[in-house]
Amino acid sequence: MEELKRRILKEGKNLGNGILKVDSFINHQVDARLMDECGKELARRFRGVGATKVLTAEISGIAPALTTAFHLGIPVVYARKHKPITMPDQVYLTLTPSHTKGRTVELIVSPEYLAGGERVLIIDDFLATGATILGLIRLAEAAGATVVGVGALIEKTFEGGRQALAHLNVPIESLARIRSMEGDTIVFEE
Repeated sequence: MEELKRRILKEGKNLGNGILKVDSFINHQVDARLMDECGKELARRFRGVGATKVLTAEISGIAPALTTAFHLGIPVVYARKHKPITMPDQVYLTLTPSHTKGRTVELIVSPEYLAGGERVLIIDDFLATGATILGLIRLAEAAGATVVGVGALIEKTFEGGRQALAHLNVPIESLARIRSMEGDTIVFEE
């Protein structure tokens, strides 16, 4: 996706330690038109996997997951980081490290919205080390669901996330693959 790459180069900021700030169009302020185009492309790439639900983590994964689910015509479920009082006592819960928060976070899904037999497509904003996506996979597996694909807006290939997910034997798609980030220079995979 050339438009996504262009925005990363224009507005993205390397904060060091592998952190890419894309707050102006993905993570804090959302460019709805760009997210719609990204969701349309992710839906095109995953149309054949037979997904029945899209699963993501709050909060930054919601925009791309929602637009992907919209274009696939299926619901999106997002794993909460805090359990609201409206959620039942029995939930699916896992812990995962958060690189941007610098600590471990909870990911929680209600069994009301993720059940056995579901075919789950995981969509997130970033694929870096794969830690968050592995947490989402654990939630899907705890529910008895099958993960049928993993998609991300941005992949930092130098952090090894794709290799951490290879055992799944499912399609893994990223719209912008970054090979390196040095100072103000961001280099994409060809």
